[in-house]
Amino acid sequence: MDTAPTPSAAHPVDAVVVGAGLSGLYQLHRLRGLGLRTVVFEAGDDIGGTWYWNRYPGARCDVESTSYSYSFSPELDQDWVWSERYASQPEILRYVHHVADRFDLRRDVVLNTRVTRAAYDEDRHLWSVSTDTGRTVTTRFVILASGCMSVPKDPGIPGADSFTGSTYHTARWPHEDVSFTGKKVAVIGTGCSGVQTIPVIAEQAAALTVFQRTPAYALPAHNRPLRSTEVAELKARYPEFRQAQRLSRGGTVFEPPTRSALETGEAERTATYETAWASGLLSGLLRTYTDILTDEKANETVAEFVRSKIRSTVTDPATAELLSPRTYPFATKRPCLDTGYYATYNLPHVKLVDLRTTPIETITRRGIRTSDGEHILDAIVFATGFDALTGSQLAFDIVGKNGVTLREKWVDGPRSHLGLVSAGFPNLFTVLGPLSPSVLTNIPVSLEQQVEWITDCIAYLRGHGFTEIDATPAAEADWCAHVAELAARTLYPAVASWYTGANIAGKPRGFLAYTGGLDRYREKCDAETRNGYTSFTLSTPPSSKAVSTRRSAPQSSLGL
Repeated sequence: MDTAPTPSAAHPVDAVVVGAGLSGLYQLHRLRGLGLRTVVFEAGDDIGGTWYWNRYPGARCDVESTSYSYSFSPELDQDWVWSERYASQPEILRYVHHVADRFDLRRDVVLNTRVTRAAYDEDRHLWSVSTDTGRTVTTRFVILASGCMSVPKDPGIPGADSFTGSTYHTARWPHEDVSFTGKKVAVIGTGCSGVQTIPVIAEQAAALTVFQRTPAYALPAHNRPLRSTEVAELKARYPEFRQAQRLSRGGTVFEPPTRSALETGEAERTATYETAWASGLLSGLLRTYTDILTDEKANETVAEFVRSKIRSTVTDPATAELLSPRTYPFATKRPCLDTGYYATYNLPHVKLVDLRTTPIETITRRGIRTSDGEHILDAIVFATGFDALTGSQLAFDIVGKNGVTLREKWVDGPRSHLGLVSAGFPNLFTVLGPLSPSVLTNIPVSLEQQVEWITDCIAYLRGHGFTEIDATPAAEADWCAHVAELAARTLYPAVASWYTGANIAGKPRGFLAYTGGLDRYREKCDAETRNGYTSFTLSTPPSSKAVSTRRSAPQSSLGL
């Protein structure tokens, strides 16, 4: 049920936030601190974002719980106790609910409401935001906190509607319990959600067939309950730990490598990889040497190490080879953190189908037909991923200056300054969007940095009497070139992945995230703040008597 007031064009708000996940809730909290009237629109029937929608069997975080959490409240750090090293989806969702209750956030969240259109009024410097419930809200600021992985990818397999059994998508799992006991089940996709859910489904199903197009690099989580002593020890040093997170390259704390993988002998290198493998950290192998993501030969040493682990785990050599990635470097597609994934293929009722040699032709009434024959099934699970990073922003109509839509502007790929503001779309901010560190970092640390920058920016506008901020085309062009140039130094761009948009038919190709590190990105954002937002155009409405040049307007509130 909705708890927020009912804003309208006649009763405007100061800010609209799209999405009530981790980003949206924190943005709401910070905007309240400025005294802004804020409403959050959430398409789901509850808060939680990623952790509301992704509730498939085996869903859990691949960053340690004690790191994958808000850092803005020392009291929250002391109050909440995580039960596992890697929290499951239900526990993370309970954490989100705890935060919402602790900071009384629900009253400004409108559930079951999807934003369908946002149009900018250039004369008044206001956005008109429309929803699928018929509401239209006038607001000064719009913040897109709708997630970097929130729009599921359509499997695009013909015949799906003809199947008479049950179908599920890992990104839109039912809220009610799903039992696969005694059933013949297929899972299509072996990305992170597939890697997590396959071992759990295998425990129930009478027969499980996994349809794999591209094998994944999966690393063991070594998940376990957290001991009370280590929880107490971390709570004692949380302030220092949180500060180190914020200053780190990826939002996690570790000692950076200093040597090339090619500078060490094979025995020493293998021992280093063994230690990283045993650490149970998703980024453990990436932290071993400086050139894993920049040199193909260095990368091949770790890729072969992972393949050797697959061969030592999977008893059937042919299956082990099918599961071994050979067509792309390690970590240029997101690695997966798993619990028993490779060992699952040793079970007699689990079968792997290689779609590169036996592609799916159609889904039939009874199951899935490949070029090699028909598989009779009771249920099909689509673990086919997302339209990452740009999908949520292009999911509805956003109309900026001169009637140009964001889809039109981004027809050849996303363009923005700092991954925060796209030129021609003033007062529209994005959290965890393309061209920012987002998916290459620990998400809570990244979102806090961006939310705080957006909040400080709005406070600056209010304090200096400005009603509009827009990125300059020159600054935007420079940022896009900077992002591309840094990515080109790595192995990422050459690989067809969701990082480059290659998983979506017709999507422009280009590396979508900032590879320079969260620490470097934070410094660039902070420099904008220190310099008075000189890469942006700040102004007041043309109809206003106030001078519309930077810093010359009288100080006043932004009253709507």
